Amino acid sequence: METRLLVGKENAADTPFTSGTTVFPPGCGAPLHSHNCAEQVTILQGTAEAMINGKTNVLGPLDTSFVPANAPHYFRNTGAEPLIILWIYGAQDVTRTFTETGETVPHMSARDQV
Repeated sequence: METRLLVGKENAADTPFTSGTTVFPPGCGAPLHSHNCAEQVTILQGTAEAMINGKTNVLGPLDTSFVPANAPHYFRNTGAEPLIILWIYGAQDVTRTFTETGETVPHMSARDQV
């Protein structure tokens, strides 16, 4: 898995949002988690299973999802090719809370192992 920051406080100090991409190999995905802010996720390539607030959908290229703040969710690659997602958070300081453990970590920190 590879995550890349596009815009965030590290490279744009005054930005009101944080954006980037993540590439998931076939069969991989993020564990169930939530964020302290709203998130938009757009599928750039591949096929995903997305679960948001208990509802599961299959998504393909250019399908876009809205994830409310604090909503448990995941995106998983269900296809044979890499899944590439574009994510945009509605905050400059983003955290991730892992549902299984309740641990909250700063987004893209060393402990944010997705």
